[in-house]
Amino acid sequence: MRATTNASDRPAERSKPTASQAGCLAAAVFGTALTLSTPANAVDGCLVLLCLAAPSWNAIPQCVQPVRQLFRDLARGKPFPSCGMSGDGNRANHAWSSAPTFCPPQYTRVFDGPSGPIYQCDYGGAISVAINGATFSRTWWNFGGDSVTEFSPAAKAQLGTWDTRFDDDYAKWLVTLPPPHADLP
Repeated sequence: MRATTNASDRPAERSKPTASQAGCLAAAVFGTALTLSTPANAVDGCLVLLCLAAPSWNAIPQCVQPVRQLFRDLARGKPFPSCGMSGDGNRANHAWSSAPTFCPPQYTRVFDGPSGPIYQCDYGGAISVAINGATFSRTWWNFGGDSVTEFSPAAKAQLGTWDTRFDDDYAKWLVTLPPPHADLP
């Protein structure tokens, strides 16, 4: 395995949802989109909640435009849309990243500043999705439209397959760390 911290250096293959998983989710998303009326140019909170809980939102054609619009809206300071039909414990919310405390270590960059280290996150914000009151996923996004999703262990167990880019990037980052110091006798 090759160590890298370059955000553009991604694995060529990613785990994709099975055809039946993607089809079921796409049908649910599309059905929900058809039954809800939203103002023109407004992002449907219920639709993006479903999309961001998918194994790979960008593999579902009905999700691509709404999620990309959501990223553009958040970048422009618009609030995260709500979904009144999501039910208790099912929600999504947005928070701005803040390295090093609220940014995954594999996406945190450190630069020497005049007064000490300067931390920067590759992603500007994170959208957390909770299902039944528990964190299901967190999608990190940047102003250029790139995103990566961190799935909880419970989400991975439920989904079976998911986009592994977050996990792959973390594994690459781990191999770049210096070995732990051995205490000398």
